This record gives sequence, structure tokens and C-alpha cells, in this order.
Amino acid sequence: MKKFTSIFLILAMLIVTLSGCSPSTTEAPATTETEESTETASIEGTTMTVVAAYGFAEEIFAEFTKDTGVKVEFLDMSSGEVLTRAEAEGGKPMADVWFGGGADSFMVAGEKGLLEDYVSEEEKSVDEKYRGDNFWTGISLVTAGFMVNNDILAEKGLEAPKTWKDLLKPEYKDEIAMSDPAISGTNYAVVNCILQSMGEEEGWAYLEELNKNIPFYFQRGGEPPTKVSAGEMAIGVIPMSGEFIAMKDKFPVTTIYPEDGIPWVPAGLAIFKNASNLDAAKAFVDWALSAKGQEIIRDKDPRVMVRSDVAIPELMNDINLDKLMDIDLLKFSSERETILERWSTMVGN
Repeated sequence: MKKFTSIFLILAMLIVTLSGCSPSTTEAPATTETEESTETASIEGTTMTVVAAYGFAEEIFAEFTKDTGVKVEFLDMSSGEVLTRAEAEGGKPMADVWFGGGADSFMVAGEKGLLEDYVSEEEKSVDEKYRGDNFWTGISLVTAGFMVNNDILAEKGLEAPKTWKDLLKPEYKDEIAMSDPAISGTNYAVVNCILQSMGEEEGWAYLEELNKNIPFYFQRGGEPPTKVSAGEMAIGVIPMSGEFIAMKDKFPVTTIYPEDGIPWVPAGLAIFKNASNLDAAKAFVDWALSAKGQEIIRDKDPRVMVRSDVAIPELMNDINLDKLMDIDLLKFSSERETILERWSTMVGN
């Protein structure tokens, strides 16, 4: 019995020793490259196509190319134009990425199945009220306000408007430049925010009065500031982005945040369904939402960005975010068709 026990103990010790020399099946294999660098290498040298409604897009894309090696070809196009064309082409992707423009068009495009289902890990750092859904996300805030030409106001003895209701003054007749909200995402945001903040009945009454002071509506959101800075119009309803605020350094203009509320909407970012360079498109979304990407985009075209850890640009330090109109972003999509139909009837085109 003692002999048997001794043999058993020896065998048991051998088994323990051998098992200790065996490699563990639960130990993670060592890696020589990070996942990020591997992904970057796989897209380096490829080309990504973009439709953009964003200031200084070429400079922004150049920085993305430096970081990833992805070449970018892009076309400037307003958000309303992008949506119209995407719908007309029946879902055929017009580009890989859609960068900038009003959130309403992104919402509609997502609902119609025109966008890729992609949520970046970087969205965890984006303020929840600026996020979209699985098909798009906010990249920065588009706020709206006024630009006035100081020389024209002085020449005609006019005071600069301080509030939205000031724009109804009869002395401003034919002096106000505004873009068509059916085409310009910023100006659709203006109309929708006014209707939400004033209430539908009072809001439409306001817009009808405002229409009397506007001789015609421009096709692109960037036209009113261009016309005002050139001295062709006295007052413009404009996107309050750094590109236009900075015009004060070259032209006799002043930009004004309305005291009775600032319309706003997230500028959207999305990937088109069936994008030909999907990996690069995802990499761009990740990059644009990262702290580094947000800072680069902010510095190229100063705006309030969607990440709270990215500071407001110095050029816009006078903005009071408490003055942002209290809105339901979902109504930008659900009420779009109804609002634009009534708008078209009101202005007569």
C-alpha cells in the first residue's frame, strides 16, 4: 500500500510540473502593431469622395490626408441640393461621405435608407443633444444671426437690428438678405426654430411679416453675407461661422447674435449607403469626432464644436450658449415637408 501511494505521488508531481510548462490557452497573443495603425495602413493611398457644405473644406481634408494618407476629392453642395440629388438617384451613392449642412436633410436621408448605419466610438465624447442616430451625427453647431453693413446703415440712417422682431421694422423693407430654407439647411433651421420658439400661429404670422421686408431669397446660405459685405444689401440673416464673422476684418460689417434667441442646428456628418471606400469613410468620421480632429476643424472654420472638451473658438467668445433656442431636434425632420410646403405657398414660388 505504501509503495502504491509513493508511485501515485510521483506521477501527480510529474503532471503538475508538465502542466506548468505548457503555454496558457487564455493568454492573449502579443501584437506588434496597434489596431489603429493597421487600419490606417489599409486605407493609405486610397481616395475618398465627399460632398461638403462646410467652410475651408479643402484645408480640413488636407489635414485628414496628412494623418491617414487618404486622398480626398470633394464637391461643394448645400444640404438641400444633396438630399434632392440623392433621392433622385434612387440610393446610388453620390460620394462616400456627406460633410456639413443642416441636420434636417441628414435625418430625412437616414429615414429613406440613403445613409450607412455607423456609430463611431468617438460619439461617446459628444454632447448627447448634438448626436444624431445610427445614420448621422453632429460635427459642430451652425448658429444663425445677423450681419449688417455699417456704411449702408449710416448712409440710410438705420439702426442695426438686435432682435428677430426688429427685422419687421418697415424701414428695413427690401434691405434684408436671406436664403431659401428649401435649399439652405441653416435657413431651414432659422424657420423651424422660430416656429418652435414662438409657437406655430405666432411664428407663421412673424414669417409672413418678415417676408414683406425680403425682396427675394438666395439659393445658398453663404450668399447673404457675401452680398452684405459687398454693400449690395444692408442686413443679412447668416450662418454665424468663423468664415463670415471674420469678414469684419476686411469689410465694414458687424455680426450680431439676436438677443431674443439664437437659432441653431448641428452640422451633420454621415456616410452614404454603399460607399465605395467605406473603410476610409469610417476613418474620416472617427477622425472628425476625435478631440484632435475637432480642434483642427474648429481652427480652420471657427464654430462651436460638439465635443465639450474642445474649447469655443476665440473668434466666437461673445456667443452666449444660454441664448440657444430651446428646440426639439426631431421636429426638423418630421415637420420639414409641411413647413416647406407652407413656406412655398407664402412666398409664392
